Amino acid sequence: MLNNDVLRSLRYTLDISDAQMVEIIQLSGKKITVAELSPLLKKDDEEGFTACDDELMAHFLDGLVYFKRGKDDSRPGQPFELPITNNIVLKKLRVAFELKEDDMHAVMTSVDCPVSKPEMSALFRKFGHSNYRTCGDQFLRNFLKGLTLRERGE
Repeated sequence: MLNNDVLRSLRYTLDISDAQMVEIIQLSGKKITVAELSPLLKKDDEEGFTACDDELMAHFLDGLVYFKRGKDDSRPGQPFELPITNNIVLKKLRVAFELKEDDMHAVMTSVDCPVSKPEMSALFRKFGHSNYRTCGDQFLRNFLKGLTLRERGE
């Protein structure tokens, strides 16, 4: 899934402004302005669209964790996992929104996409593990839609 789509979806889910998005990204140490962010939030067929790279997406996801849960300055930041995959996005969202296994299942069930426990746990395994499963674009789209329903109650 395009990083830009994830950014737009999470902006809607959190119901935040461009300025707040910039603040979230800056929580992870990346310097960015609203003017630099604006083209990233456009749809890919709009004029002025700019693709969001994996580094900026990693900064946004880490900033989102800090924004939702707080930052512990006594611990050093974790190194970025690059390239950003749908599995990493899913992991970071689970941490940021403090979702337990039952919460994850509830989010997916809310969008008529029930997932078994083994299927769900396979998405969070380390790459290379025998039970690792790649998170598809449609699964991540459904998860983001369910997360929006959970957060905004719409």
